[in-house]
Amino acid sequence: MRVLSIDVGTSNTVAVLAVPGQQPRVVEVDGAATMPSAVYADEDGVILVGRDAERQARMDPTRFEPTPKRRIDDGALLLGGSVVPVTDALAAVLRRVLDETVRQLGGALPDEFRLTHPANWGAARRNTLMSAGRLAGMTGNIVMVPEPVAAAAHFNRLAPGSSLAVYDLGSGTFDVAVVAATPGGFTVQASDGLADLGGTDMDQLLLEYVGRQVSNRDAARWQQLLRPESTADRRAQRALVEDVRAAKEALSRHPQTVVPMPEPFADVTVTRPELEALIRPSLTRSIELLSSTIAASGVHPMSLAGIYLVGGASRMPLVGALIGERLRVAPVSLDQPETAVASGAHLVPRDGVTIRTQVSAPSSPRYPTTGDFMAGAQFPQLAGPAPAPASKGASKATMVALGAIVLVALVVLGGFLVASPSRFPSAADCSGTPGSPDGKGFTNCTRQLAGPVADQGDCQAGYDGSGVAVTGLASVTCHIDGRTVVYTQTASLEERDTKVHDLIGGYTNATTIRALWAGNGLRGEYWSVGVSGVGVVAFTVSDRPLVGVLTAPATADPSSLTAAKAAETFEHSVQPGT
Repeated sequence: MRVLSIDVGTSNTVAVLAVPGQQPRVVEVDGAATMPSAVYADEDGVILVGRDAERQARMDPTRFEPTPKRRIDDGALLLGGSVVPVTDALAAVLRRVLDETVRQLGGALPDEFRLTHPANWGAARRNTLMSAGRLAGMTGNIVMVPEPVAAAAHFNRLAPGSSLAVYDLGSGTFDVAVVAATPGGFTVQASDGLADLGGTDMDQLLLEYVGRQVSNRDAARWQQLLRPESTADRRAQRALVEDVRAAKEALSRHPQTVVPMPEPFADVTVTRPELEALIRPSLTRSIELLSSTIAASGVHPMSLAGIYLVGGASRMPLVGALIGERLRVAPVSLDQPETAVASGAHLVPRDGVTIRTQVSAPSSPRYPTTGDFMAGAQFPQLAGPAPAPASKGASKATMVALGAIVLVALVVLGGFLVASPSRFPSAADCSGTPGSPDGKGFTNCTRQLAGPVADQGDCQAGYDGSGVAVTGLASVTCHIDGRTVVYTQTASLEERDTKVHDLIGGYTNATTIRALWAGNGLRGEYWSVGVSGVGVVAFTVSDRPLVGVLTAPATADPSSLTAAKAAETFEHSVQPGT
């Protein structure tokens, strides 16, 4: 089976092709192992990617986006006069890699695709990436693989029971995870990250340092470079940024280098100690997070099989030195840390990944594949009532694991056991007339949908008029952490779907995220919108006339509550089984 693994990094994309009978190989695009993840929209709306995009950026930087992955929550990009959905931008990047792969395969498509993602990405972001894959022409099975798991598989074939840490410092973000080997695959024991730390942030620190050396000669001209208004100034700024980045990378290999400067400024010599003084505070933050994540995993640093460096920015010698000082462990790196994630993705067993923080949820321990997430996960509005998602079958081992997890969940949910001492209600139990409500107004069916919220929140029977709701035969309103959740049992699936469609379809000017969820013995779908400082998430169960509606008001800047943020609130605080 031909497997194409793609690591869409913040600044660079790497792909590895595994073909039976051959050693896996990096798919070179334009003669290089890494392809810039950049996109550029020309005047006709055609999206250029990679080095073609970077070349065109010198002509009109307003049409250029160097890091579309960093904009995954924005929904759309404004490139010049074109509004480009993020899914389209990412699809263009994936399509360029796929086209080159198909050319190398003599016109044949790979049989399976593996797309890597940060371990802490929620379903909304994973769906955006998967949707981009489908738009790019990936017709085979798509498997989503957490980046640290792929890195662990590449660096070290761990013996079951052993763990390693992955320190991933890329151009746009920093991620850290502790991964353990199990008899069937891998477990992410703990993970965390810093969205505001990456190689580009260090480039900015170096640019500001260079500016302090030269700006006194012509302060007005320097401000023109920093805030360009003309096309010529934008080109000059773009060239300067590229030269600063190249200088930073050179200082990983040499004790000093020169940053070429545009007229009227003189070139600036920068030494490695000067750069390290600038970036030390930022790198110290990453080392502290590495240390706390290892502690959260319950594994002592000296007991790890290793601390492995991933991402181009991890090449900086100061990274290894700080890790050694803080943890007394010498980290391990390869000659090309940029390719580690893509190289390891195809080594991960398809059904062999779990996330420890989700073990208590009675959902499948597999990482998501095509059947688990919808290809069209993000769209402007609903076109009509959505069909119920199909459930995937589980292996015997998975079913045994699920049975044990459900048993634990039943013990924890004592209130539910009072209502149903032997089992969760079936789909048939939740059809027709609702059963007798408990003291808070929950039926057996709505209590299962509410999960821990039923016990942790301030809940009362009926809809109290706060937040947003879908009405039906029986409702319960819960207030928890400043948010409102209304759980409702309707008369039929058709009635439920119509009401959800009317609710979400009413937000005509809002970006809508659509994804699947699973937990507490249920599987279903959710829709998330963010508008006017309020996030609204409607979630349903695939085979039962149940619906919940979360209303999450913004606590600070109203514009900060996007559909993606509302989706994350649902996944982390309200989704049954979390």
